[in-house]
Amino acid sequence: MQAINWNEVKAAKQAAIEVLLHNASGPFDGLPRTAGWGYPEPYTRDLMFSILGIAVTGNETLIKSIRRVLETLAGNQTEHGHIPSLVHDGDDRGASDTTPLFLLGTAIFRKLTGESDFLEDAVRKSLVWMEYQSPSDRYMVAQQPTSDWRDEQWVLGYGLFVNTVIYSYLKMLGDDERAENTRDEMNQFTVDSGFIAHHIHEGLLVKSKPYFALWSYKVLFCNRFDLLGNSIAILSGLASRERAIEIIDWIELECAKMRVRGDLSVDIAPNFFPFVLPGDEDWHPRYEQFNLPGNYHNGGIWPFVCGLYVAALVAAEQYELAGQRLAELTRLCRLSNDPSLEFGFNEWIKAQTGEVMGVDWQTWSAALYLYAATCVEERRTPFFDDMRAV
Repeated sequence: MQAINWNEVKAAKQAAIEVLLHNASGPFDGLPRTAGWGYPEPYTRDLMFSILGIAVTGNETLIKSIRRVLETLAGNQTEHGHIPSLVHDGDDRGASDTTPLFLLGTAIFRKLTGESDFLEDAVRKSLVWMEYQSPSDRYMVAQQPTSDWRDEQWVLGYGLFVNTVIYSYLKMLGDDERAENTRDEMNQFTVDSGFIAHHIHEGLLVKSKPYFALWSYKVLFCNRFDLLGNSIAILSGLASRERAIEIIDWIELECAKMRVRGDLSVDIAPNFFPFVLPGDEDWHPRYEQFNLPGNYHNGGIWPFVCGLYVAALVAAEQYELAGQRLAELTRLCRLSNDPSLEFGFNEWIKAQTGEVMGVDWQTWSAALYLYAATCVEERRTPFFDDMRAV
């Protein structure tokens, strides 16, 4: 286990701010870049996640840039309230997570600035849009495969990640009644009996495991582990304190087993496991090219996801473990494709080898590092603490 080196954390935080300032203005209407070189476009989901890291910096240049992002998204909102996948392109539609992330990002920005009615008309339209995203007129919403951040992986029906974001923005926006109804539905078990009685609705709890399923829909479900969705469930308080501890214990035990098998070479969890292997029922031919085991969405190490896991550890008051995982995340954030960079803040890392595989200076990698480091330093989780206290 690594002991945390606070001088190293300080250096990484400074480097992360430099990355964000570098990326704050790009070639598309001067909007922020998604990465320093590889992704010049302003991707909505990446920039919405980055709000957490930007908010804790207090940097006025970065805060001003994210205000412009939110205002541009509101201006490109569809007639029915949907938020596009690219900030500057109102015709780039179809994502299941951009509208929820816009609502979460706006709620965080309101708390940051004290502007309680910021983008109120756009928020109301997006809330209505989200209420229509359930095929059975429920509180949980459903999605099409590859429509959330996992653009190379199937999440079918009621996905964990999107619904944890929904629960979070409802709590932040003060709609406690709808939030609790969403929580109640998510805390039902998945259905594995082969049929659903008319009075039974599927949920996202896994009967044999402590964590929430990746997705469920009627009698179909996937009980592979989603680190991002479960981390947000812990952060937001959607998972009870007792369940949060059980989830974390399970993660750490399973990762230890993966290291013994040679499936994991680093000291922090992959975004998704067990990996989908060729021949598995949920393997898709396209995975052979884009989503091999331990790669990309099929078990790659994503620093932005790891940052949220570190924050979840703080939320569960696992402070020593949070420090150890922050130390490993700091080490991983040094890795880069470009040897001239002191810190790479790379997009993703191969689980089995620890090799960087994405692009350097990724905005959400830098931003969520800043958020994770702040959580460990201050033993709190800004914007989520009040949510769990209720």
